[in-house]
Amino acid sequence: MSQLQRIQETRDALIDALAERNWEAIGELDLACRQSVESVLDEAPVDEAVLRENLEGLLVVYRMLLEAATGERQQLVDQMSQINQAKNASKVYHLFG
Repeated sequence: MSQLQRIQETRDALIDALAERNWEAIGELDLACRQSVESVLDEAPVDEAVLRENLEGLLVVYRMLLEAATGERQQLVDQMSQINQAKNASKVYHLFG
């Protein structure tokens, strides 16, 4: 299997992992993807148009991942804020209760 095919397969696997919000798999696939990209750039010249197309497709996936990760992070921030507000309300209730 060529490195370009590996990049395509990794990109598809990243999309599947993102759909499932499988962050562990995304981390592993990210490493594999980085290695594949490095290998393809170190190899003998390939069809630049095909390489560009693959890398642009990969860039789209990474933008989707970044957007999803940012959304997940914001949800966690919101949840932590709600937990802290509940703790503070509980403290006030016990103080005056």
